[in-house]
Amino acid sequence: MVPAINKTEAPGKVASTWTGSAREQAVQRMFTAIARFYDLNNSLLSFGLHHSWKRKAVSHIPAKPGTRALDLGAGTCDLAILLDTHLGRSGQVMAADLNEAMLRVGQQKVRGNHLAARISCLQMNAEHLTFPDQSFETVTAGFCVRNVGNLSQALSEICRVLKPGGRFVCLEFSRPVSPGFRKLYDWYSFRLLPWIGTVVARDGTGVYEYLPASIRNFPDQERFCRLLKEAGFQSVEYHNLTGGIVAIHVAVK
Repeated sequence: MVPAINKTEAPGKVASTWTGSAREQAVQRMFTAIARFYDLNNSLLSFGLHHSWKRKAVSHIPAKPGTRALDLGAGTCDLAILLDTHLGRSGQVMAADLNEAMLRVGQQKVRGNHLAARISCLQMNAEHLTFPDQSFETVTAGFCVRNVGNLSQALSEICRVLKPGGRFVCLEFSRPVSPGFRKLYDWYSFRLLPWIGTVVARDGTGVYEYLPASIRNFPDQERFCRLLKEAGFQSVEYHNLTGGIVAIHVAVK
Protein backbone atom coordinates (compact mmCIF):
# COMPACT_ATOMS: atom_id res chain seq x y z
CA MET A 1 0.00 0.00 0.00
CA VAL A 2 1.34 3.44 -0.93
CA PRO A 3 1.54 5.72 2.13
CA ALA A 4 -0.47 8.92 1.93
CA ILE A 5 1.31 12.23 2.40
CA ASN A 6 0.38 13.92 5.65
CA LYS A 7 -1.37 17.12 4.59
CA THR A 8 -0.27 18.84 7.78
CA GLU A 9 3.37 18.51 6.72
CA ALA A 10 5.16 20.13 3.81
CA PRO A 11 5.24 17.64 0.90
CA GLY A 12 8.88 18.61 0.41
CA LYS A 13 9.65 16.58 3.54
CA VAL A 14 9.46 13.50 1.32
CA ALA A 15 12.75 14.67 -0.17
CA SER A 16 14.55 15.23 3.09
CA THR A 17 13.16 12.96 5.82
CA TRP A 18 11.72 9.92 4.09
CA THR A 19 14.12 7.23 2.91
CA GLY A 20 14.14 3.95 1.05
CA SER A 21 10.87 2.31 0.05
CA ALA A 22 8.61 4.82 1.84
CA ARG A 23 10.13 7.69 -0.13
CA GLU A 24 10.05 5.68 -3.36
CA GLN A 25 6.37 4.84 -2.95
CA ALA A 26 5.41 8.43 -2.18
CA VAL A 27 7.34 9.70 -5.20
CA GLN A 28 5.68 7.12 -7.46
CA ARG A 29 2.25 8.12 -6.17
CA MET A 30 2.93 11.77 -7.00
CA PHE A 31 4.25 11.09 -10.50
CA THR A 32 1.29 8.84 -11.26
CA ALA A 33 -1.02 11.76 -10.43
CA ILE A 34 0.64 14.18 -12.88
CA ALA A 35 1.68 11.85 -15.72
CA ARG A 36 -0.82 13.29 -18.22
CA PHE A 37 0.40 16.83 -17.60
CA TYR A 38 4.10 16.13 -17.19
CA ASP A 39 5.25 17.22 -20.66
CA LEU A 40 3.16 20.39 -20.62
CA ASN A 41 4.46 21.41 -17.20
CA ASN A 42 8.04 20.59 -18.19
CA SER A 43 7.80 23.07 -21.03
CA LEU A 44 6.03 25.73 -18.98
CA LEU A 45 8.23 25.53 -15.90
CA SER A 46 11.54 25.38 -17.80
CA PHE A 47 10.44 27.99 -20.36
CA GLY A 48 11.04 25.31 -23.01
CA LEU A 49 14.70 24.92 -22.05
CA HIS A 50 14.38 21.22 -21.19
CA HIS A 51 14.40 20.39 -24.92
CA SER A 52 17.81 21.98 -25.47
CA TRP A 53 19.15 20.48 -22.23
CA LYS A 54 18.20 17.00 -23.43
CA ARG A 55 19.71 17.54 -26.89
CA LYS A 56 22.93 18.71 -25.24
CA ALA A 57 23.02 15.61 -23.03
CA VAL A 58 22.62 13.29 -26.01
CA SER A 59 25.43 15.08 -27.83
CA HIS A 60 27.88 13.68 -25.23
CA ILE A 61 27.21 10.12 -26.44
CA PRO A 62 29.39 8.68 -29.23
CA ALA A 63 27.14 7.68 -32.14
CA LYS A 64 28.86 4.37 -32.88
CA PRO A 65 27.12 1.73 -35.03
CA GLY A 66 25.33 -0.97 -33.04
CA THR A 67 25.33 0.94 -29.73
CA ARG A 68 23.02 -0.48 -27.07
CA ALA A 69 21.67 2.28 -24.84
CA LEU A 70 19.57 2.25 -21.69
CA ASP A 71 17.58 5.35 -20.73
CA LEU A 72 16.77 5.14 -17.03
CA GLY A 73 13.81 7.01 -15.59
CA ALA A 74 12.64 7.38 -19.17
CA GLY A 75 9.23 8.66 -18.14
CA THR A 76 7.52 10.12 -21.20
CA CYS A 77 10.46 9.00 -23.40
CA ASP A 78 11.73 12.37 -24.67
CA LEU A 79 15.34 11.38 -24.08
CA ALA A 80 14.85 7.85 -25.45
CA ILE A 81 13.46 9.25 -28.71
CA LEU A 82 16.37 11.67 -29.01
CA LEU A 83 18.75 8.77 -28.32
CA ASP A 84 17.20 6.75 -31.12
CA THR A 85 17.67 9.63 -33.59
CA HIS A 86 21.26 10.16 -32.43
CA LEU A 87 22.30 6.50 -32.62
CA GLY A 88 20.62 5.77 -35.95
CA ARG A 89 19.04 2.60 -37.26
CA SER A 90 21.77 0.27 -36.04
CA GLY A 91 21.37 1.42 -32.43
CA GLN A 92 19.11 -0.16 -29.85
CA VAL A 93 17.37 1.83 -27.09
CA MET A 94 15.77 0.46 -23.92
CA ALA A 95 13.54 2.94 -22.06
CA ALA A 96 13.06 1.94 -18.42
CA ASP A 97 10.98 3.57 -15.71
CA LEU A 98 9.45 2.42 -12.45
CA ASN A 99 6.27 4.48 -12.88
CA GLU A 100 3.66 2.74 -15.01
CA ALA A 101 1.58 5.86 -15.71
CA MET A 102 4.57 7.87 -16.94
CA LEU A 103 5.81 4.98 -19.06
CA ARG A 104 2.36 4.58 -20.61
CA VAL A 105 2.54 8.19 -21.83
CA GLY A 106 6.04 7.47 -23.12
CA GLN A 107 4.85 4.40 -25.02
CA GLN A 108 2.17 6.46 -26.73
CA LYS A 109 4.83 8.93 -27.92
CA VAL A 110 7.08 6.11 -29.12
CA ARG A 111 4.22 4.61 -31.12
CA GLY A 112 3.20 8.04 -32.42
CA ASN A 113 6.74 8.46 -33.78
CA HIS A 114 6.59 4.94 -35.33
CA LEU A 115 9.50 3.80 -33.17
CA ALA A 116 7.92 0.85 -31.35
CA ALA A 117 10.18 -1.57 -33.24
CA ARG A 118 13.29 0.37 -32.19
CA ILE A 119 12.58 1.55 -28.62
CA SER A 120 11.57 -1.01 -25.97
CA CYS A 121 9.70 0.36 -22.94
CA LEU A 122 10.23 -1.59 -19.71
CA GLN A 123 8.97 -1.09 -16.15
CA MET A 124 12.02 -1.39 -13.92
CA ASN A 125 13.56 -0.11 -10.69
CA ALA A 126 16.89 1.74 -11.19
CA GLU A 127 18.19 0.20 -7.97
CA HIS A 128 17.59 -3.38 -9.17
CA LEU A 129 18.23 -3.57 -12.90
CA THR A 130 17.40 -6.96 -14.39
CA PHE A 131 20.04 -6.78 -17.15
CA PRO A 132 23.22 -8.89 -17.06
CA ASP A 133 26.60 -7.30 -16.33
CA GLN A 134 28.14 -5.30 -19.20
CA SER A 135 24.95 -5.11 -21.28
CA PHE A 136 25.20 -1.54 -22.62
CA GLU A 137 27.65 0.88 -24.18
CA THR A 138 25.62 3.84 -22.88
CA VAL A 139 23.26 4.59 -20.02
CA THR A 140 21.42 7.91 -19.78
CA ALA A 141 19.26 9.41 -17.04
CA GLY A 142 17.34 12.64 -17.46
CA PHE A 143 15.98 14.13 -14.22
CA CYS A 144 15.72 10.64 -12.73
CA VAL A 145 18.43 9.82 -10.17
CA ARG A 146 17.29 12.61 -7.86
CA ASN A 147 14.14 10.57 -7.20
CA VAL A 148 15.56 7.12 -6.39
CA GLY A 149 15.32 5.73 -2.89
CA ASN A 150 18.98 4.68 -2.67
CA LEU A 151 21.23 6.80 -4.91
CA SER A 152 24.46 4.86 -4.25
CA GLN A 153 22.74 1.57 -5.09
CA ALA A 154 21.33 2.98 -8.35
CA LEU A 155 24.73 4.34 -9.43
CA SER A 156 26.38 0.99 -8.68
CA GLU A 157 23.75 -0.77 -10.79
CA ILE A 158 24.33 1.64 -13.67
CA CYS A 159 28.07 0.99 -13.51
CA ARG A 160 27.45 -2.76 -13.39
CA VAL A 161 25.38 -2.92 -16.60
CA LEU A 162 27.84 -0.77 -18.56
CA LYS A 163 30.60 -2.36 -20.60
CA PRO A 164 34.21 -1.33 -19.82
CA GLY A 165 34.70 2.05 -21.48
CA GLY A 166 30.94 2.57 -21.45
CA ARG A 167 29.51 5.98 -20.68
CA PHE A 168 26.86 7.18 -18.23
CA VAL A 169 25.39 10.57 -19.16
CA CYS A 170 23.28 12.08 -16.39
CA LEU A 171 21.21 15.23 -16.89
CA GLU A 172 20.01 16.50 -13.54
CA PHE A 173 19.09 19.68 -11.70
CA SER A 174 22.05 21.06 -9.79
CA ARG A 175 23.36 24.11 -7.94
CA PRO A 176 23.45 27.51 -9.71
CA VAL A 177 26.98 28.91 -9.70
CA SER A 178 26.24 32.58 -9.00
CA PRO A 179 24.95 33.37 -5.45
CA GLY A 180 22.66 36.08 -6.83
CA PHE A 181 21.22 33.81 -9.48
CA ARG A 182 20.87 31.04 -6.89
CA LYS A 183 18.74 33.30 -4.71
CA LEU A 184 16.48 34.20 -7.64
CA TYR A 185 16.22 30.55 -8.65
CA ASP A 186 15.26 29.53 -5.10
CA TRP A 187 12.49 32.13 -5.10
CA TYR A 188 11.16 30.81 -8.40
CA SER A 189 11.49 27.16 -7.34
CA PHE A 190 9.86 27.42 -3.92
CA ARG A 191 7.27 30.14 -4.58
CA LEU A 192 6.25 30.36 -8.24
CA LEU A 193 6.94 26.86 -9.58
CA PRO A 194 4.68 24.99 -7.09
CA TRP A 195 1.79 27.34 -7.83
CA ILE A 196 2.07 27.08 -11.63
CA GLY A 197 2.61 23.33 -11.58
CA THR A 198 -0.31 22.66 -9.25
CA VAL A 199 -2.72 24.87 -11.22
CA VAL A 200 -1.84 23.34 -14.58
CA ALA A 201 -1.84 19.72 -13.40
CA ARG A 202 -4.79 20.24 -11.02
CA ASP A 203 -2.74 18.20 -8.58
CA GLY A 204 -3.25 17.88 -4.83
CA THR A 205 -0.46 15.43 -3.99
CA GLY A 206 2.21 18.08 -3.46
CA VAL A 207 4.54 16.91 -6.23
CA TYR A 208 5.39 20.47 -7.26
CA GLU A 209 6.47 21.23 -3.72
CA TYR A 210 8.44 17.99 -3.57
CA LEU A 211 10.38 18.77 -6.77
CA PRO A 212 12.25 21.91 -5.59
CA ALA A 213 12.91 20.29 -2.21
CA SER A 214 14.40 17.24 -3.93
CA ILE A 215 16.61 19.52 -6.05
CA ARG A 216 17.92 21.35 -2.99
CA ASN A 217 18.69 18.04 -1.24
CA PHE A 218 20.46 16.48 -4.23
CA PRO A 219 24.30 16.53 -4.17
CA ASP A 220 25.89 19.50 -5.94
CA GLN A 221 28.13 19.06 -8.99
CA GLU A 222 31.34 18.17 -7.14
CA ARG A 223 29.69 15.90 -4.59
CA PHE A 224 27.88 14.00 -7.33
CA CYS A 225 31.23 13.51 -9.11
CA ARG A 226 32.57 11.88 -5.95
CA LEU A 227 29.54 9.60 -5.65
CA LEU A 228 30.00 8.45 -9.24
CA LYS A 229 33.64 7.59 -8.59
CA GLU A 230 32.68 5.74 -5.41
CA ALA A 231 30.22 3.71 -7.51
CA GLY A 232 33.08 2.48 -9.70
CA PHE A 233 33.42 4.99 -12.52
CA GLN A 234 36.97 5.71 -13.59
CA SER A 235 36.66 9.25 -14.91
CA VAL A 236 33.94 11.83 -14.35
CA GLU A 237 33.36 15.34 -15.68
CA TYR A 238 30.45 17.74 -15.63
CA HIS A 239 29.14 20.61 -17.72
CA ASN A 240 26.89 23.31 -16.28
CA LEU A 241 23.94 24.54 -18.31
CA THR A 242 21.90 27.71 -17.76
CA GLY A 243 24.15 28.96 -14.99
CA GLY A 244 24.20 25.62 -13.17
CA ILE A 245 20.44 25.14 -12.91
CA VAL A 246 21.16 21.81 -14.52
CA ALA A 247 24.38 19.90 -15.04
CA ILE A 248 25.40 17.08 -17.35
CA HIS A 249 27.69 14.57 -15.67
CA VAL A 250 29.62 12.25 -18.00
CA ALA A 251 31.07 9.20 -16.26
CA VAL A 252 33.16 6.54 -17.99
CA LYS A 253 33.54 3.00 -16.63
